[in-house]
Amino acid sequence: MIVVMATNATARQISEVIARIRAMGYEVHLSEGEERTIIGVIGRGDPLDKEQLSMQEGVHEVLSVTHPYKIASREYHPEATTFALGQHTVGAKDLALIAGPCSVEGREEIIEIAHAVKEAGATALRGGAFKPRTSPYSFQGMGEEGLKYLAEAREQTGLPIVTEVMDPSLVPLVAEYADVLQIGARNMQNYTLLHAAGKSHHPVLLKRGMMSTIEELLMAAEYILSHGNMRVMLCERGIRTFETYTRNTFDINAIPVLKDITHLPIIADPSHGVGKWEYVEAVSLAAVAAGADGLILEVHQDPESAMSDGRQSLTPKRYHELVKKTVALANLVGRNVPTAQPVGA
Repeated sequence: MIVVMATNATARQISEVIARIRAMGYEVHLSEGEERTIIGVIGRGDPLDKEQLSMQEGVHEVLSVTHPYKIASREYHPEATTFALGQHTVGAKDLALIAGPCSVEGREEIIEIAHAVKEAGATALRGGAFKPRTSPYSFQGMGEEGLKYLAEAREQTGLPIVTEVMDPSLVPLVAEYADVLQIGARNMQNYTLLHAAGKSHHPVLLKRGMMSTIEELLMAAEYILSHGNMRVMLCERGIRTFETYTRNTFDINAIPVLKDITHLPIIADPSHGVGKWEYVEAVSLAAVAAGADGLILEVHQDPESAMSDGRQSLTPKRYHELVKKTVALANLVGRNVPTAQPVGA
């Protein structure tokens, strides 16, 4: 249920409505837009009488939320959510361009690629210090040492850091170094981890599980949002289908659907979506045209020797060329790539 306050509702009237809802055993989430305030009613308490709530001073209308995800829905929060990531704003006109290697492989390597992707126009650096791998014998990441290298790369380039957290107990450690906590596809429904990320109030990039529906993705986001942490980006990274020519099937449909039903920013991950670098450019441009608020791409200075996901990684030169094309496309769809060189530079 949501309570839509009148445009001229006073702070006192809003407080009185909130107090009444809480007295009935519910929690509230406040969404203050430019035109009006919306109070989201969350939880299980005594039955609420919509008519009685409607009669309170300052209330415009009381509506039932038709989706199981409450806080993530546009019914609750009609305006797009935006928040700062470094010097830029996610979810607004600027496109977030997050780039870097799948995993942090060493100090010199991550600093070198950080400078390369920044020069190409990236607005944030990605790199895994902790890596979930299908095989227990594959490279698992450098742990806290890798986090320290990422922090040094940020110090040198100014790029905010996006890196994965795999365990609830690691949330405080990763949040100490990273600007964004990434929750990977395999952990999308790790509810203990989602709760911990929500309680941290740190920005979160939540990836869609490879066999998860759009609704399941939004319900996972709801766990984070339920703690009042509204700085959440959703990431479409491909789903598993019967097709074998690509690593996954990138669900381009998910982008306009999510833009329609949720206020959260949508980031596209074509690297994992297709798994082969030669298709990454085409799918990246398609994602921007479909309305994505940003791209997260894997870039490595020597993909053939990468410790993980080299097959889908772009070289710095190829990434630079992709950013140039993204700039041109962004101009056509009303978006902006703030740090990129002009087309033709």
